[in-house]
Amino acid sequence: MTRGAKRRGRKRGLGRRLWLALAALPLAYLLAAVAGSLLPVNRGWQEPAEGTTIYLRSNGIHVDIVMPARAQGLDWSTVLPPSDVADPPLPVRWYGFGAGERRVYLETPTWGDLTPRTVWAALSSGERVLHVDQTAKPGFELRAIRLRPEEYRRLWSAIRAEFDGQPRRIDHPGYGPDDAFYEARGRASAVQTCNQWVADRLRLAGVKTSAWTPFATGLMWRYRRVELEDVAR
Repeated sequence: MTRGAKRRGRKRGLGRRLWLALAALPLAYLLAAVAGSLLPVNRGWQEPAEGTTIYLRSNGIHVDIVMPARAQGLDWSTVLPPSDVADPPLPVRWYGFGAGERRVYLETPTWGDLTPRTVWAALSSGERVLHVDQTAKPGFELRAIRLRPEEYRRLWSAIRAEFDGQPRRIDHPGYGPDDAFYEARGRASAVQTCNQWVADRLRLAGVKTSAWTPFATGLMWRYRRVELEDVAR
C-alpha cells in the first residue's frame, strides 16, 4: 500500500469515528436525563399535611410554576401588577412563571415557528427571559405540591430574585391578553433548560426534586396529579 493510500485510509477511519461520536451524543444526553430525573435532591423532604399549595403546569414540553397571587403575606401583584398585561382576569388569583431562551420565547409563538436558529440559541447558552401569566385558574395538566410557610417563602424569594432587581417588562405582546415577558438573570442552554430552571427553584425552596431534568416528564412524575375541579375546592 502506498503512503497516499495509507493517509486516505487514516482519514476515512478518523471520519467514521467522528461520526460515531456525534451520533452517540444524543443517546448520552438522553441517558443522562433519565439518570438525572431519577436521582433526587432534598431527598429527606416530605410533603406536609397542611400548607400552601403551588402547582406545576406542563404542556408536555415545558413546565411552569403556578403560585397563588397572595399567600403567606406575600403579594405578587405588588411586584407584577395587572397593568403589565393587556387584559388580566379580575381578580387575578394565580401567577404562572416559566423561564426560557429569549429567541425561543419571543420569536416562536407556535412550535411551527421554530427554526434551526432558535433551536441553536436554546442549546448554546442564549439569554434567559421570564414568562409570567396572570390567571383566574392555574391551568391544565397540573401537579400539586403543598409547602410549609418557610418553603413557600423560599420559593417566592427564589423566583423574585430571577428578575434581578425591579422587573423589566420586555416590549412584546405576549402569547395572549394575560401574559408578559421580563428580563431575567442567567443563560439558557441544553443543560440549563426551562424545566431545569423549575427544578432549581424547587431545590432552593427545600423541596425534593430531580437532580437534572431537561425534559418535562423527568420533573412532573414526582408530584401529585390534580384535576382542575379539585383546585377550586
